[in-house]
Amino acid sequence: MTNSRAKGAAGERELANKLKEYGYTARRTQQFCGKAGDSDVVCEELDEYHIEVKRVERLNIDNAMDQSLRDCQDKTPIVVHRRNKKPWMVTMYLEDWLALQKR
Repeated sequence: MTNSRAKGAAGERELANKLKEYGYTARRTQQFCGKAGDSDVVCEELDEYHIEVKRVERLNIDNAMDQSLRDCQDKTPIVVHRRNKKPWMVTMYLEDWLALQKR
């Protein structure tokens, strides 16, 4: 359990650092408050999204999206995920992605 928890925390830090590379202000929430319902990573510029981070080799994307949806409150649920030696990917519902295209 501790190993998977540590890997999850490392993935959250990794994503926060990647967002910072692109000029975003991002931080991992667990280390500050750990409140249920918070995104794994918060970013002022992406505040409309509930960011669920998954850094695993075998991801059940349906379960991950269910978790993001359950915790998102009034934000758009997304899952940001990657496997070893692969780039980060973002998964979101089609309706949410289509709404972005109209902006």
